[in-house]
Amino acid sequence: MDIIALIGETTEYDKKQAVEAKKPKSWCKSISAFANGRGGKLIFGIADDNTIIGLENAEKDAETISEQIKVHLNPIPEFTLRFQKVEGKTLMIVEVYAGEQTPYYYSGDGMLTAFIRIGNQSVQATPQQLSELVLKGSNATYDSLPSKYQFDDMAFTKLKSVFYQQTGHSFAESDYESFGLIDEKGNLTNAGALLADESPIKQSRLFCTRWNGLDKADGVVDAIDDAEISGSIIILLQEGLAFVKRHSRKMWQKTADGRLEMPDYPERAVLEGIVNAIIHRNYNEIGSEVHIDIFDDRLEIYSPGGMFDGTKVQDRDLMNVPSRRRNPVIADVFNRLKYMDRRGSGFKKILSAYKTLPNYTEGKKPVFTSEYDCFFLTMGNMNYGVVEDVGVGNGDTQEKTKEKAQEKTKENHNEIQDRILKLMKENPQITIAKISESLAITNDSARYHVKKMKKNGVIEHCGSTKRGYWKIK
Repeated sequence: MDIIALIGETTEYDKKQAVEAKKPKSWCKSISAFANGRGGKLIFGIADDNTIIGLENAEKDAETISEQIKVHLNPIPEFTLRFQKVEGKTLMIVEVYAGEQTPYYYSGDGMLTAFIRIGNQSVQATPQQLSELVLKGSNATYDSLPSKYQFDDMAFTKLKSVFYQQTGHSFAESDYESFGLIDEKGNLTNAGALLADESPIKQSRLFCTRWNGLDKADGVVDAIDDAEISGSIIILLQEGLAFVKRHSRKMWQKTADGRLEMPDYPERAVLEGIVNAIIHRNYNEIGSEVHIDIFDDRLEIYSPGGMFDGTKVQDRDLMNVPSRRRNPVIADVFNRLKYMDRRGSGFKKILSAYKTLPNYTEGKKPVFTSEYDCFFLTMGNMNYGVVEDVGVGNGDTQEKTKEKAQEKTKENHNEIQDRILKLMKENPQITIAKISESLAITNDSARYHVKKMKKNGVIEHCGSTKRGYWKIK
């Protein structure tokens, strides 16, 4: 049974074989989760294996469902019911619309419980997730709420100095309120607390690590450098950028009229990536911070909280994602500081920054992934695996180090390819995806090394793509 053909293009659905009138929670939790999220469809009359069972008395079941929703859902979400004939049997489809009065609770057993969708399951919302639903339902945002801290106890020298540098104007006393750092009563907002020099918001921290190799190994000794940064979110941004720059090279190649610069990572892409992580993260997630992890072949940025609308970024057209801001107050401040654009074009700028580099390939294209509670950006190192007659420098200092670059690249290649050979010996039918997973490298990186090994005559693939095997020469 093709579910998509039955319900249309929808990312959320659930199915039940029958209407369990005596066990309403078994399906009412899906109604709650759909209303608390992007909406969805609940299909009655289909078994778990997608076998069409049908409903014996669909009209009576429809009355039961309507009544149970009115009794057990608080508030009552907007929904519609319709019947569908499939293979001569009657199915019922309950379409639940995304609610504006979140959270939508299931009421039963003397308790109120809010559910959300995680993957293809409806699960109970955590206290942090419930808090975000409450904010959404009250049409408020975390950064606009009054904080528990006093304005007079805070200093904003970093905000004032950057504002002057970026705009040429002094930060006026009236700007505190117009920027949303204090409310009309003079209370410090969460946005103000996040922008204070010594921010008291404990979860507003940035962890940076330069790992020694292609994955995270056990023990501190396997990290070349690390930093834990706290304070104003402006400081987090500036120090995060400095950490990446400190651990990045800028290769260059002579041309007829000068030289062609080839950085490990485009500066604009790194800026947009860190800004997005700080601005769009979920600050209700206590005990979770933004992370920047730099490996030999890539840079990863993690932030708590997925897409604000509940979608998965990997399922979206990145060139046409509308701007929806979880924290509009601090987003507006960063716009005034010229760190970001109001139009919400961060994805486009990251992709465009990569495409403008002379050594760009589709294999180095940035990868965006998200779940309900997290967001990842993976940016490939443009110079990883590249051996050219180039110069290489760190920061503003440039020097000729072609031989060192070649030696380092060869060492990395030999290590990775030796590990790939070992995997192929153990499992001749191993896939690129499995190699990537086993070595904790990207699919593109695994594909690059396998292609190189085939070209050098080290390995050969025999048979079809699906049923073939690797032969080591």
